[in-house]
Amino acid sequence: MRKAAGGAMRQAGVLAAAALHALDHHVERLAEDHRLARLLYEGVCDRPGVRAEAPQTNIVFLDLVDRGEDTARALQQHLQERGVLVSMLYGRLRLVTHRDVDEAGALRALDALREFLRR
Repeated sequence: MRKAAGGAMRQAGVLAAAALHALDHHVERLAEDHRLARLLYEGVCDRPGVRAEAPQTNIVFLDLVDRGEDTARALQQHLQERGVLVSMLYGRLRLVTHRDVDEAGALRALDALREFLRR
């Protein structure tokens, strides 16, 4: 769990360089990333069997209530087959918007989420 949260990083300088570049060149993009995360959240937060954490930044966490980790893995696979990559830790899905995710991509992810949740 510590490593998944970023602990034990030996090459922190590489990440620091990326962060500095983002601060110098992409700060104005953050508002768009946050808006797209909110769009994802609002698109699934009222679905039965889904507990979504309201995003504070560009990250949305999803839990599939009473469905188990196997179902979460199936959702992760379903999304990947549709070109949407999400990470998962202990059955909790993590969706992140960033400069390579435009509104069309966020809507595609939302459609794929809804398609799976209708099952």
